[in-house]
Amino acid sequence: MGELKQVEIFTDGACSGNPGSGGYGVVLKYGGAQKELSGGDRETTNNRMELTAAIVGLEALKERCAVTLYSDSKYLVDAIKCGWAVKWRENGWMRNKKEPALNPDLWERLLDLLDKHVVELVWVKGHAGHPENERCDKLAVSESRKFK
Repeated sequence: MGELKQVEIFTDGACSGNPGSGGYGVVLKYGGAQKELSGGDRETTNNRMELTAAIVGLEALKERCAVTLYSDSKYLVDAIKCGWAVKWRENGWMRNKKEPALNPDLWERLLDLLDKHVVELVWVKGHAGHPENERCDKLAVSESRKFK
């Protein structure tokens, strides 16, 4: 098997009200090429949009890749890096004996995609001038406004 393509994926989610109308934005970079993806939902949460952005970015890849995925969502980054999401799945989508994990449908899709690719998650501070994060935010907010 040859060298994996090195891809950067930048993601962000937005929600007007929580729950409320939401959107997500994704910027994919490979070599000199860049692609933008976005979408939204009339009734959602910010965390669902953050997860959806990561899923959509990874689903856009046509083959196994080495991915650096940038997100300003601690919920997303920490749940993967700290192993929480894997534990939730192992425990039947329960955070502990009494609390169900939220968004199991999206976590399931994301964990499957993370198994398919070699992914490093990197947390970036939101609204801090990071160019791709700012672009993703603009895409996400624009999508969330389509439902107003």
